[in-house]
Amino acid sequence: MTTPIPATLIPGDGIGPEIVDATLSTLDALKAPFEWDRQIAGLGGVQASGDPLPQATLDSIRRTRLALKGPLETPSGGGYRSSNVRLREEFQLYANLRPARTIIPGGRFDKIDLMVVRENLEGLYIGHEHYVRIDGDPHAVGMATGINTRQGCLRVLEYAFETAIATGRKKVTLVHKANIMKVLTGLFLETGLRLYEEKYKGKFELDTIIVDACAMKLVLNPWQFDMLVTTNLFGDILSDLVAGLVGGLGMAPGANIGADAAIFEAVHGSAPDIAGKGIANPTALLLAAALMLEHVRLPEMATRLRKAIDDTLNIDKVRTGDLGGSAGTAAFTKALVSRIQNG
Repeated sequence: MTTPIPATLIPGDGIGPEIVDATLSTLDALKAPFEWDRQIAGLGGVQASGDPLPQATLDSIRRTRLALKGPLETPSGGGYRSSNVRLREEFQLYANLRPARTIIPGGRFDKIDLMVVRENLEGLYIGHEHYVRIDGDPHAVGMATGINTRQGCLRVLEYAFETAIATGRKKVTLVHKANIMKVLTGLFLETGLRLYEEKYKGKFELDTIIVDACAMKLVLNPWQFDMLVTTNLFGDILSDLVAGLVGGLGMAPGANIGADAAIFEAVHGSAPDIAGKGIANPTALLLAAALMLEHVRLPEMATRLRKAIDDTLNIDKVRTGDLGGSAGTAAFTKALVSRIQNG
């Protein structure tokens, strides 16, 4: 008998509840031992308590140290900050893990198996911005301050290097812009090179590349890369680019890892235009659940889940509309659950 694992569940906005329900049905079929504490956030949080991140939700994650969340919508106006950014800051989720793997073969890019590790708390995303008024124009000048710290660089690099070893990655590439931003991204590059020399040399190959060259090479020959590690802004851009190689954000799971908590999510938006229509593709959140299973040391279940997704899409050919099929969310989930139950 597996010990129950407490976890916070945030269905989210738009298509969130639909893809979360699909994921819960799938995890139930796997007999995953999560004990869910259902909480609200995003627009639902604003409507219920005037806050996109209600205190009860934060308290739940603090208790369980583990969460699965659907997409959250940040209300426009009202001065609300992104709930995702607030969650990262609140729980110091310093590493963003974004794997990208080809599931449906035959596209422009085939046999992709890449991992992006993004620093999640520093850089230009700290939000230190302001305007300077000139001659009656209150927005005459826009200024932003980016901050990288040695400690912040070190912890995400150590996480990436340890993950590379644990997952059998042969090459890690540090992505930077130290030719221009010599201090801000130079610190990251310098820290990575030093850490490799002191602790990891010989355990994998280490490479470095400037971010613009990396973007070009990813669309020319992505197979030359194995794991990319980079700072916050570059990681945000490159992780979406890499998702595009394997079919888009509908195939892109994300894990936000901190010392005291981990939050797993689909990285796509809440897609309010298709909410309630029963046509959403739950694959990204299902793949995030597989990452979550690995995090709680249930790798066999994660492997079974990924294989069931692969077989449902490629052998049974049950696919949602965004993948060229005609199945709705419920039909896809039913086929996936059947795959799990029947091996």
